[in-house]
Amino acid sequence: MMKNRILNTKVFQTLIVILLLSAGIIFPQSSKKLIDLNGRWKFSIGDNADWMKTSFNDKSWESIKVPSSWEDQGFHGYNGHAWYRRSVVIPSGLKGKSLSLELGRIDDVDQVYFNGELIGLSGSFPPDYSTAYNAWRKYTIPENLIRFDKENIISVRVYDAELSGGILEGDCGIYEMLNWDVNLAGLWKFSTGDNPKWKETNYNDQNWRNIAVPGYWEYQGEEDYDGYAWYRLKFYVPDRFKGKELILVAGKIDDFDQSFINGRLIGSTGPINDIPYWMHNRVEWQLLRAYKIPTGILKFGEMNTIAIRVYDGFVDGGIYEGPVSILTKENYSKFNRGRKQEEPEGFWGKWLKNIFGN
Repeated sequence: MMKNRILNTKVFQTLIVILLLSAGIIFPQSSKKLIDLNGRWKFSIGDNADWMKTSFNDKSWESIKVPSSWEDQGFHGYNGHAWYRRSVVIPSGLKGKSLSLELGRIDDVDQVYFNGELIGLSGSFPPDYSTAYNAWRKYTIPENLIRFDKENIISVRVYDAELSGGILEGDCGIYEMLNWDVNLAGLWKFSTGDNPKWKETNYNDQNWRNIAVPGYWEYQGEEDYDGYAWYRLKFYVPDRFKGKELILVAGKIDDFDQSFINGRLIGSTGPINDIPYWMHNRVEWQLLRAYKIPTGILKFGEMNTIAIRVYDGFVDGGIYEGPVSILTKENYSKFNRGRKQEEPEGFWGKWLKNIFGN
């Protein structure tokens, strides 16, 4: 599928900026940057699963600048697979902080590994190719993967179908996110379709594919999909939260949702079982989901299951913006007081975001 870059002209961009400002549309802002990753990365064209491993020796690879297209650095006209690698030392002083890896815009598809473990992906690789060239990459780094005060390896697998390729633009680095009591951002299990059994704790979702949350599903292999889909995640709640009033913050979801924990419905937004034919005036897709978790549902000191049923009616879909977490009532109140309230934008806000992404 050809990328629609005809729209990307100076005149059109200027017009859209004016429209966005007049509409009051707010785009997500990055968190505090802790470690700069702009500059020289190791790089090789081709594709090899060994290149994700921390033990792989990349000393013979070329060095190229990030962010910048690989066409501008000696690989003019190259379309296909390529890999980037870089080492980074994360100081032990950052233990306990919620960290994310931000890589800006990658053309077209990526899988990102931290110390050999997949932490995020956007788009879909061939043979089921789907571009995500206009998505901004922000992936949570699980603390259990970090080797503090030692070398960590970031490996980025990329596929480009045409025109510019690679890590093109953005302020690449490791950022500090707000500390959530139980952070749920990361890779979830995902399936299109609809089945009431998918909410159950004991349902086997091992054959479902991974999807990055938050992030539109259109940028992760489900281009142009409208309809029902489910997300599932196993998560652990420490004993220290026992007896506290807890809130599930499920991010912003496009368009409607039902959220279940351990098979029990805890919250819903929008007419998910009675979908209107014409949805232009609906604004649920802009609302941050926050649901009180009833007493007796969570299992402390062991694993729990969250399942989120989503319906998307048009344009982009899915759990597209964070935070996605569980917060104590006190921390949720602090977060909510510091959050800038946004006015619902209706159809035109959604249409403009569909053109330019987040």
